[in-house]
Amino acid sequence: MISKTYNRYFWLLDTLLQSSPLTFDEICRLWVDNPAFDGMLSKRTFHEHREGIQEMFGVVIECDRSKGNVYYVKNPEVLEQNKLAKWALDNYSIPEGFATYNSLQDRILLEEIPCGTRYLKPILEALRTNTELVIDYQKFEGEQGEEHRQQFHVQPYALKVYAHRWYLLGYLKEQQGLRHLSLDRMLDVEILKTKFDMPKDFDAKKYYENVVGIYVDPELPIENVKIRAYGIQAEYLLSTPLHRTQSLKKYSRGEYAEFTYRLCLTPDLISQLLAMGDRVEVLEPEGLRERMKEEARKLFGRYDN
Repeated sequence: MISKTYNRYFWLLDTLLQSSPLTFDEICRLWVDNPAFDGMLSKRTFHEHREGIQEMFGVVIECDRSKGNVYYVKNPEVLEQNKLAKWALDNYSIPEGFATYNSLQDRILLEEIPCGTRYLKPILEALRTNTELVIDYQKFEGEQGEEHRQQFHVQPYALKVYAHRWYLLGYLKEQQGLRHLSLDRMLDVEILKTKFDMPKDFDAKKYYENVVGIYVDPELPIENVKIRAYGIQAEYLLSTPLHRTQSLKKYSRGEYAEFTYRLCLTPDLISQLLAMGDRVEVLEPEGLRERMKEEARKLFGRYDN
């Protein structure tokens, strides 16, 4: 659960982004109307929150005295540049005091996300200070999915959210290479006193820029991929692209759309395409098209038997 202070930051910033400019009294009335908050908003607390928001997000809440001392967000474009801040704000929707909405608890259904966020704080601290971690990890191995416990000494490089899970990308000394560890499979995390030097040429965005998901293989080439999406799936892809390189080539509303991409052919890409079922057809490259056929035959065989 998000802390009360951060919850107030998110509320204040979201309120001003949606409804500014607002006077302090107008902000106070909205504050009182929010069942998540107790008591009144003092001017001292308000200005402390302004400073906290600027420190946390780089967003400046300015006062325009020429228009009656109204407050507004001076530089909202910062949120587009600061992806972490935008993600945090976009995911602010359920207030800290959600329990106060008891009358709606049977009408609002939330998706459960695997545990693991309890280790976010030490991991974030290790990322900030370039400090090594010792992680007790339990992964699935073998055809029967047996659980296997291991301990890794990790130099943390980056965090990534994919398919409702948090993943830590780091250099594992035991593996002598970069690996992903899912936070929901971590049994214990300990920050060591050992510092490490981040590679100067490492850029998390560039590391993932040619893939869908988290699987990265430097040996895989970047290929031209072309798919055809049918019916409503075309509209879904238009509104939420599969990858940043998505380009629309043909479009017939209500019938189909053809998209092209430049990316690596990874297991995560194949899983995403398979999840769309018969609403998507791979046109190119031929190797990926054949792989999709093979996966379809396996699926049919599973049910046919």
